[in-house]
Formats: sequence, C-alpha cells, structure tokens
Amino acid sequence: MDDKISVIIPAYNIEKYLGRTLDSVLAQTHTNLEVIVVNDGSKDGTAALINSYAEKDSRIVAVHKENGGVSSARLRGLQEATGTWIAFVDGDDFVEPWMYERLLKNAEQYGADISHCGYQMVLPSGKIRPYYGTGKLAIQDNHTGVKDLLDNSFIEPSLWNKLYARSVVESFLSSVHFDTSIRNTEDLLMNYYLFREAKRSVYEDTCPYHYILRPGSAANAAINEHQLQDPLKVKKILFQETVNDPECHALVANQLVRQLVSLSTLNVSNSPEITWPARASARKELRRMLPDILKGSCYTKKFKLMGLWAAVWPGSYALVHRLYEKITGLDKLYEK
Repeated sequence: MDDKISVIIPAYNIEKYLGRTLDSVLAQTHTNLEVIVVNDGSKDGTAALINSYAEKDSRIVAVHKENGGVSSARLRGLQEATGTWIAFVDGDDFVEPWMYERLLKNAEQYGADISHCGYQMVLPSGKIRPYYGTGKLAIQDNHTGVKDLLDNSFIEPSLWNKLYARSVVESFLSSVHFDTSIRNTEDLLMNYYLFREAKRSVYEDTCPYHYILRPGSAANAAINEHQLQDPLKVKKILFQETVNDPECHALVANQLVRQLVSLSTLNVSNSPEITWPARASARKELRRMLPDILKGSCYTKKFKLMGLWAAVWPGSYALVHRLYEKITGLDKLYEK
C-alpha cells in the first residue's frame, strides 16, 4: 500500500484554480506521491504558482513547456513519472483526501491494472450532480473493461478518475503513436488504449473526484473546430480499432452514427464560418454511409432510423430533436 503514485496535472491559464487542486492532491491520506505539474505554455501566473508550490513541497515536480494541448502535456508528464502507479487530475478540479488510498487498495485487493471510480460534477450554479455514487463494485476482465468503457453507461471515459499500473501505461506508450492534435474526446481514445492493455480493472462507484464545470473550461468553451471535428475523428479511429471485436465494434458503430447525425443537424447560427462546413461535410458523409448503416448488422434499429431520418430530412430531425431537448430540459443540463 506504500507504492508511489505519480499524479500528472496539465495546467494552462488556471492560476485562479490550480492552488485548490494542488492542495487537495497534497492532502491525500496516501502520502507517497509524486505530483508532476505541467505548465502548458500558460500566459497568466500559472507558471509562478507552480514554482512556488514546488519550493514548498518536494513531492511536486514543475515542468514548463510550450503550448501543445492537454494530451501533449500529459505525455510530457509521463516522461517524468517514476511511480508504480499513474493518475491524472485536471488543474481546475479537486479530489477528496481518501481518493488514491481507496483506488490503490482496490487495485491491490483485486489484482487490477486499472482502478477507477465515479465522480461528482459541480455545475456553474454550484449544484452538484453525482455520477453516480451507488456503491456498486465491478471487477472487469480485459474485454469487459473495454466494452464498459465504450458503452459509457456507467464508466466515465475521462482519465482523471482512474489509477493506472505503470506497466499498462508503458505498454500503451510503446505500442501507440498518440495524436496530440486531438483536443476533444482525447480521454476516451487514450483510455481505450490503456484499457486494452489491462488484464483486469476494478470499478467502485464512489464519487471522490470533483469535476468543475466552469465558464471558460474546456467543456464549456465557445464552439471551435476541435469541439466539432475531434469527437468524430475519435469515433472513426475506434471504429477501425474494434473491427475484430464485434461487440465493441457495434457500440462504436452506433456512436459514430450518433455523431454524424449530431453534426448533420447542427445549428449553424453560432460561428457559421466553422459550423456550416462541418454540417455540410457530415451530411455528405452520412448519406454516403447510409446504405451500409441500413444493411449493417452492427447497427441497431434505433440508429438505422436515426441515420435515415437525419440523412433524408435533416431539418425535420433537428426541429424535433431541439423541441425534445427543450421539453426535457436537456438543453439547459449543464446550466442548472
């Protein structure tokens, strides 16, 4: 239980929030920590704050680099990591003091290469939405772990609520050339490769990680090309990666349809110089794929209908879908 845990924290222009994050990590009941904070070319006081913390606590390793995105920062942090276990924290979030002790205990008790948990989302209003806090415990073999990750019904695709054995991370680094230009949904793709290397995973549905949804955060940022194109790019990569696993391939195939439908029915009134081309391209691709979607055994009836409707009558689909979101409150989900 005294194994060293390397916690990697990418940081970009988060001077206002990083102190709370670092305080929460340094307060862990598991004290054998190496906290690698990667300043990804920040232009505010983030670099100075990191250096001041490093001067006060020898467990902090300060790394400064040119801006390259969150994946670039994480991979740079991995170059410095010396721990037996690897964890990631976003620099504007915070964790409960018992988080890593619990994750490590579960990993050792069940012989797992990945130990993960739930989280709680803190909305801009201050309201907390737990995902999910049921107390459920699940032991996952290699295939089940990958499948549950891709299914996304109870496993969060992010990196920050998980503890990874160093051996899994090293296998990933030696076998995959990760595309650091992907800056949205990059967690899901990296997790796919990591879970693929894990012989066993353990999941306990407690919520020690606080994910802060704030104005200006990546999840709440103004629309950009990465937000539109990267999720589709990731789904296409996973579509190819899972071709020899029918169960996982079907999960990704249906998600690919969902992504194309979402882009095909995009509201282009916001940033039309970006959204118009993205919508036009998605509509063209959805229509090209439609025969395969309708004939393919890996697509469910729901997604066949969704794909057909959006490909033939995208305006009608968009109108009905937005009405549904308004009635159910989904359009304001992250504001309440």
